[in-house]
Amino acid sequence: MSKILIIEDDAEIAMLEKDYLEINGFETEIIADGKQAVAAILAHAYDLILLDVMLPGQNGYDICREVRGKTDVPILMVTARTESMDKIRGLGLGADDYIAKPFDPAELVARVKAHLARYERLAGSARKADLDDEIIVADLIIKRKSWKVYKAGQEIRFPNREFELLLFLAEHPNIVFSKDVLFEKIWGYDYSGDSATVTVHINRIREKLENDPANPEIIETVWGAGYRLNR
Repeated sequence: MSKILIIEDDAEIAMLEKDYLEINGFETEIIADGKQAVAAILAHAYDLILLDVMLPGQNGYDICREVRGKTDVPILMVTARTESMDKIRGLGLGADDYIAKPFDPAELVARVKAHLARYERLAGSARKADLDDEIIVADLIIKRKSWKVYKAGQEIRFPNREFELLLFLAEHPNIVFSKDVLFEKIWGYDYSGDSATVTVHINRIREKLENDPANPEIIETVWGAGYRLNR
């Protein structure tokens, strides 16, 4: 169930919003003071915020400015101030929408549902992108886009060739590749060197990633055949 924070000092309006949202299956919480609202937003997980502009303690614009960099949930500003500059100001501070008083409660609910659905789509896409970007092997996280590697939460620095070699093996787990094939894939035929370079880089990678480099479990040597990343 989505949880909505209603920040509104007019008790009648706050209860109207609460009643219509709860009828439509949302959980709600009401806060009437601006400063209390900031603390609540930063301390709790809300799915959407209905934010009045004129509040005691701290106005809605300042609240939006203060919390927007710390939460990406939708913020819908609710206010009687309908001038274009007021709307532009709210949207410029990071609000997602602007609802003018007096409002149709059904329209309010419809906008809340639309913004929640949009946020969930965007969040889902972001989660998928993060998952697609990451390869997890034991306690390792390999990030394709940023070329970063983490072991047990700690970042480990890799030169380009070492990272390319590790990434190639991680993208083709449980497959044995000969040193010649790995050399061709990572360095190419035109590179001045030979397949012994692969052994040197594998050993360096093991020193950084294996709990016991002398007895590797992640990148295994298959004698007479090559190397295999176990995943």
